[in-house]
Amino acid sequence: MTARRTHLGLGATISALVIAGAAATPGPARAGTVASVTLAAGTLSFISGTPSTTITFPSTTLSGANQTITATLAFSIGDATGSGAGWNVTATSTTFSSGSHTLPTTAVTVQTAPTPTCNAATTCTPATNLVSFPYTLPAAATAPTATKLFDAAANTGSGDQTFTPTWTLTIPAGAIASATPYSSTWTFSLVSGP
Repeated sequence: MTARRTHLGLGATISALVIAGAAATPGPARAGTVASVTLAAGTLSFISGTPSTTITFPSTTLSGANQTITATLAFSIGDATGSGAGWNVTATSTTFSSGSHTLPTTAVTVQTAPTPTCNAATTCTPATNLVSFPYTLPAAATAPTATKLFDAAANTGSGDQTFTPTWTLTIPAGAIASATPYSSTWTFSLVSGP
């Protein structure tokens, strides 16, 4: 008698599973649902605060020999255009001068290409730079035509990223000392396309 009850209990369980399985059978397919979204182009711009409005090289004591000093200046670019066009940063400057004293128009260079990195908490496609280095910042009494400092090839440079060139200022052995700092005005532009 005990064996028979066990058999009936098992049969009841199997019946319940078959009924539950029958209830899960899908009904006829419904027409497809089309999902869509429109993505509007954002902007291409320097991110607020970059480049800085000042760059200060360290004070230097003349030594009778050529000297080089360096300073950095970061550029943070936001490319939210979604175009894949890439971009470039151009630069020009006035000659470093203090009163009637000047430094050579080739005094400022960037010796090696900076490496772009994605800004914190963002995803980006780092710029693939095609500009050759060393780069010489154009300079004259009146700023000459700007040249490409750095660029992002097509399909690179999207998102928020920063590159930080190390600027080298060459001070010739015959430079004239001045109590008033030598100064130069640098102008940068961000343009679509590499």
